[in-house]
Amino acid sequence: MTATTTAAATIATTQVISKPPRKNHFLSGGFSGVLSAILLQPADLLKTRLQQSPPTTSATRTLLRTLQQIASSPRPIRSLWRGTLPSAIRTGVGSALYFSALNTIRSGLSSRSSTTASSSLPTLSPLGNLASGAGTRAVVGYLMMPVTILKVRYESSLYTYPTFSSACQDIYKTEGMRGFFSGWGATAIRDAPYAGLYVVFYEQSKKTLSRFWHTKEGGGMDVGTAAGINVLSGAGAATLATAITNPFDALKTRIQVSPGRYRNLWHAAKVVVKEDGRWKGRALFDGLGLRIARKAVSSAVVWGIYEGLVR
Repeated sequence: MTATTTAAATIATTQVISKPPRKNHFLSGGFSGVLSAILLQPADLLKTRLQQSPPTTSATRTLLRTLQQIASSPRPIRSLWRGTLPSAIRTGVGSALYFSALNTIRSGLSSRSSTTASSSLPTLSPLGNLASGAGTRAVVGYLMMPVTILKVRYESSLYTYPTFSSACQDIYKTEGMRGFFSGWGATAIRDAPYAGLYVVFYEQSKKTLSRFWHTKEGGGMDVGTAAGINVLSGAGAATLATAITNPFDALKTRIQVSPGRYRNLWHAAKVVVKEDGRWKGRALFDGLGLRIARKAVSSAVVWGIYEGLVR
């Protein structure tokens, strides 16, 4: 009896010690977010330019014209990374807050660790993953909204802010504090479902892929295999969630770069569809290819690094 109790206590102690501290989730999320933002800023900039164009304009023509303009600029490489500072701040701080908050919520709702050998994160039902991912993203998205506005304005060719501070001053002067939260409704409607769906698809993919790999004795998995599963799951989950939520991303961009033209999300949708000619709603999927490419790589990098650091 004593031996059994001692063994149980030892196992419990080991589990407590092996559980990643909360600060690790914050720092790991922040590091992976900043790295992803810097690497993928060109794709984000091109997506913004594509979505700000009139609905009747060919997406391919707009993309080619944008690339030509950037290539002919005095500093083409620097132009591709325009808006990197607000993007890195937004993604870095946002990822740090999101991952630490998400882990706290999931830990509170679940008393067991992941059943997949590639992960040590808490596990929930699909509905639990959907709710925790969506709720956390909505709150973090609201907190980071001012930086998101600056990021989109910097990437847009409709604004020529010389510095970060001048952008802040101009937005406050012309639109007031409300200007820093322009398009939050569209952002929340895009990000909350995206985050919820992403976590559902991601966890299910890890569970499915883990069945095809042999685990080490004791149920563990070597680092390389675990990383491969997490990266593939991240890319696949991002592709599905992005395709479903892209219309909200297109509307969000239009509201944020032209706040005076659209009254709200519903009005923006009606205007876009009306101006789309015979291809009703096509513009709602402008930038889908770029966004899928960026999100797939970004999620693979962010979640792969994050899970590797907290594993």
